Amino acid sequence: MIVLDTDHLGEFQRGASEAAQRLRARLELAAEPVVTTIISVEELMRGWLEAIHHEPDPRRQIRSYARLGHLFEFFASWTVVPWDDRAVGVFLDMWQRKVRVGTMDLKIASIVLANQATLLSRNLQDFRRVPGLRVEDWLA
Repeated sequence: MIVLDTDHLGEFQRGASEAAQRLRARLELAAEPVVTTIISVEELMRGWLEAIHHEPDPRRQIRSYARLGHLFEFFASWTVVPWDDRAVGVFLDMWQRKVRVGTMDLKIASIVLANQATLLSRNLQDFRRVPGLRVEDWLA
């Protein structure tokens, strides 16, 4: 299983850049299922919800609401790996071992580890601190 982190997922979703086209081509050749995590869904949703919340002019909220709607449509065709008991177990183990990465990144890493998957992320510096995590950057 190949898991897209929020940065790879965002690039995949936009789809127009050269990096996105390279990513799509590589993923089409992958023999494994390509998925994302509920944590990445949360991060992307938070971005559009914040944009709506901080824009007082209702007319200027139209674009952000439209993007939020497109996000729901986009995820309708994706497998979203949940935050479940196995991931929580890995998370708590890493927390006790004092693995020093951000909480959201540690949640993503825990889901990936619990599912014995490979993570695609630009954030190699932080994710490489997580013992046993297979992480690659396909946008480089």
